[in-house]
This record gives sequence, C-alpha cells and structure tokens, in this order.
Amino acid sequence: RCSCNAFSSANKQQRQRYVTKMGKCQVNLGRIQEKKRFLSDIFTTIVDLKYRWFLFVFMMCYIITWVVFGIIYFFDAWIRDDVSHIGDPEWKPCIENVDNFISALLFSVESQRTIGYGSRIVTADCTEGVILLMAQSIVGSMIDALMVGCMFVKISRPKKRAQTLIFSKKCVVSHRDEKLCLMFRIGDLRDSHMVDAKIRAKLIKSRQTKEGEFIPLEQSELNLGYDTGEDRLFLVEPQIICHVINDHSPFWEMTAESLKREQFEIIVILEGIVEATGMTCQARTSYIEDEILWGYRFEPCMTLEKGAFRVDYSRFEKTFEVQTPAASAKEMYELKEMERQDQSTLSLYWDHLVHSCFSAELNDVLQDEGPTEEPLARLGIPNITEEETSAEFQNQIGV
Repeated sequence: RCSCNAFSSANKQQRQRYVTKMGKCQVNLGRIQEKKRFLSDIFTTIVDLKYRWFLFVFMMCYIITWVVFGIIYFFDAWIRDDVSHIGDPEWKPCIENVDNFISALLFSVESQRTIGYGSRIVTADCTEGVILLMAQSIVGSMIDALMVGCMFVKISRPKKRAQTLIFSKKCVVSHRDEKLCLMFRIGDLRDSHMVDAKIRAKLIKSRQTKEGEFIPLEQSELNLGYDTGEDRLFLVEPQIICHVINDHSPFWEMTAESLKREQFEIIVILEGIVEATGMTCQARTSYIEDEILWGYRFEPCMTLEKGAFRVDYSRFEKTFEVQTPAASAKEMYELKEMERQDQSTLSLYWDHLVHSCFSAELNDVLQDEGPTEEPLARLGIPNITEEETSAEFQNQIGV
C-alpha cells in the first residue's frame, strides 16, 4: 500500500501544469551564467521586478545619490576647513552653513529636488562646488527620467487587462457541421473592446521519436482557423472557438476512452491591442485531459432584449450533453468512406442489372417483330430514320 501511495504521489508530481489556469507559466529558470545580460537591458529588468522590489529600487536610487553627494559636499568642506570657520565673516566658504554631515546631506537633497530653502548656497569662490552642483543636477534629471518612465510603464502595463479576458474552465468535444470538433469559450468583461484580437493554441505533449529520442513537452500547433481567418476575432460578445479534428489534427486518432489515458496540455493564447492605451495584451490559459468533456456543448448565453443583445455571463460555463459517438474522428471517417463505397458499388450493380435486362428485352423484340416503329416505341426508343428524314425535309423547305 505504501508503494502504491508513493507511486500515485509521484505521478501527481509528474503531472505538473505547464501554464496555470490564470496564465502563469510554471517554468523556473536557474543557473544562468551570464547575468550581466540583464544589466544591458536595465529598463526592462526594472519594469519586470515585483512591486515591492521595484519600490525599493525606486527609493534607493534617490537615497544613494543624496547620500553620495552629501558625503562629497562634506568632504569638500572638511578639506577646505570650512567646518572650523562657521560664523567667521572674513572666511569665504565653498558652501555656506555646511558645518557637519547632516547639513551637507540637507544641501544635497535641496539641490537635487530644487527645494532651495535659501540658507545653504554654493558661493562663487568655489569652482569645485559649482561643478558638483552641475553634476548632481544632471544625475538627478537622469534618475527622474528613468524612474518616472519605469513607474509609468509599470502602472500602465496591459498585463492587468488580461484579468478581464476570461476563458471557459472546460473544453467540450462534439459534432459541428458533421465534423468532430474540440471547442472552448472566451469572453471580454469590459465595454472597451480588444482591437485586432487573435487566438492560437498549442498542444504540449511529451513523445518519443522513432530513433528513441525522448522529447519532453513538445509543442505542436492546433489549427483554430488560421487558413480561413476564423482565428481573428471581433470580441464584443462571448465566442466559441472551434478546432476541427481532421487528419492534420493531433487528436485524429483520439477516442473517448483513450482521452482518459492520455497526458497532454492545451495552451490557449489570446492576443490583441488594448483600445485605451494601444498596447498589446496577451491572456493565457490551459486545459489538461481531465478538463475536456466528451459529448457536450456550451449553452447559449446571449439573448435579444429591448432592442439590444444581452450577455448572461452566469451561463458562460454551462454545458449540456449531446449524443456523440465515442469513436475517434479517424474511425468515423473510415466508416463513412466504407458506406460511400458500398453505396457506389450498389449503384453500379443496379445500373448493370437494368442495362442487362433492357438489352435482353430489346433482343427478344427485334427477333420476334423486327425493327419496326411499334415495338421500338413500346420500349421508349425513337425512330431515328424517320426523325432524320423529317429534319432533311425541313431544311429543304427552309423551315
């Protein structure tokens, strides 16, 4: 019993989602050798930080610059001996009223943030003080531009827009237009619609090649209507997305019974442009084999009320059972082909039988009565000689 429990727990651990239902990728990157690559794209690195680390970096950028320039100002005042001549009217200091580190730090903050209380100023007798003030102003402007830009992009990122794009929790498999289809439903909760919305799907499944190579989590494309343009959506109301299971589909040989034994994951990706900001938004979800209902359809959730269409999102997840064969799409296709061949064979046999009977009857009539008009007319054969003579006569008289 212990071994069975250990096996089942190990099996559950192996059955790890590639993408969660909320769209988060369950892939952790480790042992990255060249981490300096992240510093070459410092803007994206800062924006990708979590909010607590982002705010920490935001504050530290300002605090470090204030402290560093405060130390430099105090060190300059200490070198020039301005600290020992506070209040001496004949002494010309570099920075007035800087007698300790705290006063130098206050001068640094006032200069970079352009507060300017007026009690501490750089005098014209200190060249290095003017240069330091110019350097701090330039560095402060650069930090402002970087941090404000990062903060704006961080707040306006379209990642949160994906929270209002919803997917059905289950997939269904049933017939549509006499074709076996895999279907799921998507919807947009906002009145501001997605522009140029497109949808695609990936099948994540491990397999072993004919040469014995094991390919973990191989990605293959699921056709959602790319060739017909059905993957480009006008997402103003919930829509049912359909994948036709044909000979190009990876589910071509899947039956209702084999579905329970398979291990795969379907990743659905919805992309579009946010109408309010013009940024590209991406929403993701996934379906595993346990979340596929064989022989079901989605209930309609849109009605016409008071001259407008109304969407009832309380029916978004509801399905109902329909009669669907448990056989695979391949088996159903082969069965239809066999029926078509049987019908074609029966039709040819019937035509041959009728032709044989007609030929035998014609021979009997010709042998008994000869090729006269009456027996030919009885069999439905026109008198060709009489028709040709009539046609020649009409041509001669100019009719």
